[in-house]
Amino acid sequence: MDEALAARDAALAVVSAQLTAHRAQLEGERRRIEQLELACDGLCERVVTRERELAELRAELGRLREEGERGMRALAGLASELKDVRRQARGQATRIRLRALREAADLGGRMTELARRPESRERLLDSLQTAIARIGAEEEADEISTSNGRALRSPDELFDGMVEIEVGPLADFSQLVGFEDAAGGIVATSEISVKRFARGRATLEVKLIEPVELLRELEERSPFEFRVRDRRRDRLVLDVDEAEAA
Repeated sequence: MDEALAARDAALAVVSAQLTAHRAQLEGERRRIEQLELACDGLCERVVTRERELAELRAELGRLREEGERGMRALAGLASELKDVRRQARGQATRIRLRALREAADLGGRMTELARRPESRERLLDSLQTAIARIGAEEEADEISTSNGRALRSPDELFDGMVEIEVGPLADFSQLVGFEDAAGGIVATSEISVKRFARGRATLEVKLIEPVELLRELEERSPFEFRVRDRRRDRLVLDVDEAEAA
């Protein structure tokens, strides 16, 4: 009987030791699971952060691409204007050379006449002064009448930097979108945003990267007719024809 009890106690002790070992193993695995869960949470946060950063980078790349395209359009416009300037300069230089040759030929003839008749000296000097004055006046007129292949514009007609444009009344949002597209299509426009749109009148903010005849550009591109109610250096107020707004 004692031997049986002793065997039972020994078996129980072995089972208890095994249970203790299993309990310690389970506790270790539980701690390991907690560590893995913490690591997983950290990785999830990093993934979300990286996705947010990637979205911001994609948006920034889109903006840079758009700015690059606008810059290329601006450069193309400048190249066209430079081409006009070169053509204008060549034409003006040719006119000046031809005028100088004609004046030189006339002067040679007059000098020959002067050598034969000294009494015509005063008349020749008067003619020379008149010719010089005429050439200077013609060159000054050429410079005033043209610039970059077009008529010079008054500084009041040129706009640069940030300009606020109020326009209305507009019949609906589609007219606003059409006018915004027209303003955005100007080569000098780098940024455009709608600040307000209420009671049929819209206020847009346009950023220009170079001086431009803004009113002329808007008249050519706008989907509707308008008249200028107020014009300042950094603000325009445009009224749309009531018939078109309807």
